[in-house]
Amino acid sequence: MRTYEVLFILSPQVPEEEATTLSTEFKRIAEGTGAKLTHEEAWGRRRLAYPIQKFNEGNYQLLVFETEAGLNELDRRMKNSDRILRHMIVRTDLDHKRAEKLAKRNPKKERLRPAPSFAASPSAPAPIEAVEAPASDEAAPVE
Repeated sequence: MRTYEVLFILSPQVPEEEATTLSTEFKRIAEGTGAKLTHEEAWGRRRLAYPIQKFNEGNYQLLVFETEAGLNELDRRMKNSDRILRHMIVRTDLDHKRAEKLAKRNPKKERLRPAPSFAASPSAPAPIEAVEAPASDEAAPVE
């Protein structure tokens, strides 16, 4: 099974009801091609890194699908929607496979740091001893 993450940014002018209907429509389109929705997150309104179509904010939505086929139809519909500022579909199962393979090849090793040896070095200066200051309760001699 392939895993895809679909992230899209809706225009801030889109009301909340229309945002949920668009999200359910995109889920229906993806499930029509045989995809199974595994995770859904609404990130809410966030500031954009740069203005897109003169907007400084957008409503972020994240959908995660598992499918054997691609999400070409969903991509086409998102490109044609004027309510979507940006969208991105990323296949993530390959990244998970690579991470597992690297974890098996290089297991974490417990690394011990050697203790610093300041006193062992002959060229190091001797530590300065602290000089005791008179306690604040005692009165200093007045001249």
